[in-house]
Amino acid sequence: MRVFASVAEEGGFAAASRKLDISPAAVTRAIVALEEQLGARLLQRTTRNVRFTDAGRQYYDNVRAILASIAEANEAVADSNASPRGTLSITAPVMFGRLFVMPCMIDYMQRYPQVKMIAHLVDRVTNLVDEGMDVAIRIGHLPDSGLRAIKVGQVRRVLCASPAYLEKFGTPQLPADLSKHAIIASSAVSPHTEWRFQSDGEPLLVKMDPRLTVTSNDAALAAATGGLGIARLLSYQIWNEVDRDALRLILEPFEEAPWPVHVVHREDKLGSSKVRRFIDEMVEYLRLQPTLNPK
Repeated sequence: MRVFASVAEEGGFAAASRKLDISPAAVTRAIVALEEQLGARLLQRTTRNVRFTDAGRQYYDNVRAILASIAEANEAVADSNASPRGTLSITAPVMFGRLFVMPCMIDYMQRYPQVKMIAHLVDRVTNLVDEGMDVAIRIGHLPDSGLRAIKVGQVRRVLCASPAYLEKFGTPQLPADLSKHAIIASSAVSPHTEWRFQSDGEPLLVKMDPRLTVTSNDAALAAATGGLGIARLLSYQIWNEVDRDALRLILEPFEEAPWPVHVVHREDKLGSSKVRRFIDEMVEYLRLQPTLNPK
């Protein structure tokens, strides 16, 4: 297969023999033996050039993928005991990155001083391939893709308000009651003015008229804690505030099903020790977080 791929890529038997450092006769014998084994002609040879047959073109596409997989497997074994080095790019939502990804990254970089890391923290879905990311944290249901995903927990979309606000304006008992309250909308969590709930197993949409709209979850959290109104955020974002009674959850029976949290990575990066080890450590770290895996 390597000889055949070299002939195809170098454009001839002589060039392939120089690349592989074997004799032209050995190249010819390898191609003839391969064609006899397959029972199909792969190359059309003339005195001036070498061209694929239809079968040869299809076979080359498959061979190239096979050889790449072999090289990756060899690299993974050779690299398994090597210390990670090079640059590693991670993307995650802003607040999630600050709370969970950065502590793991700092610990990783302190143990592996030859690794450089880029943290791309944005509240939008980045394309791993187009934007050159190695690892991503995804919150929500994943579309079908060629990426690999490891589930590490789940989060809830919750409504919350400060005790002072609820004491002054009352606690909503139904989603429809929200029309009587001051709404804080975070476009990072709910970009639409309609909020989705669930009632008796059926979806329920309620149109919102926010008094305050912000573009960051931190700002929505600050406004809700300050008593301005009711905000919809993700459960991990308000864990500490709820724990110290700075915020209270409302309308819990009407919440949607929890959203999964995944560590997503590109399959062709598994051969890199720096990526593989970081993924393993990130997965283990996130699965230990009580805000993502409540008991």
